[in-house]
Amino acid sequence: MVDKERLYRTEAVVLKYADFGEADRLLTLYTPLMGKLRAIAKGVRKTTSRKSGHLEPFMRTRLLLARGRDLDIISQAEVVEPYQALRTDLWRLGYASYLCELLDSFAQEEEENEPVYTLLINALGWISTDTDLDLPTRYYELCLLSYTGYRPQLFRCLQCDHEIRPERNYFSPSEGGLLCPSCGAGRADALPIALNPLKVLRFLQSNDYAACRRVRISAETHREMERILQAYIAYHLEKRLKSTAFLNLLRSSRHLAPVWRS
Repeated sequence: MVDKERLYRTEAVVLKYADFGEADRLLTLYTPLMGKLRAIAKGVRKTTSRKSGHLEPFMRTRLLLARGRDLDIISQAEVVEPYQALRTDLWRLGYASYLCELLDSFAQEEEENEPVYTLLINALGWISTDTDLDLPTRYYELCLLSYTGYRPQLFRCLQCDHEIRPERNYFSPSEGGLLCPSCGAGRADALPIALNPLKVLRFLQSNDYAACRRVRISAETHREMERILQAYIAYHLEKRLKSTAFLNLLRSSRHLAPVWRS
């Protein structure tokens, strides 16, 4: 018999998993009240396991866990939302992998952040159904950066504190946001940013997704926003994410220039 005090229930999204031992898997989960945690799913790789179909990456699942000495053990699992489109469409799969890897990279273990959980399940829903996958991804990046303490400054110059004017400005990943032309010109770490991408980034940062999804954005503006945010994310993580290589491969198959460079 398992001591009932050792058992607890939580909803979670499976961020990733790795094989563990002969038939088990080590899962990285994100939960609403405990943040990121790792747990063991025993016997889940056996063909007779009833849990295996409920613990795939990107699935939103309701779990019963038993506290262990080092790692908690998943006793029961029931799918809440499978996000099936993320498993049948390569583009959606690539974007879902990126969203989950990005959260895994920024989140600390067992650090509660319920808004991040809500953001994650919403974003997985958006990329399951929306036709424009770049817009929810940029919105997710900006919200996640804000929720984890890395909100970029997009309205004032970080050097002189003057309000940013509608002209070509600069974005400095190391400074954490915008520099005016006077402060940013000539700096090796400052990326030029045109007016339209800056306007859209500001709008995404300041509004809910219902308002943002009504915005029509050109492919050129999308690529510029992506370039800026990827430089900022890579600076803070000190690495490029593995999922970006897969997205670049998909882009190359459509003869699109990759933005996420290794």
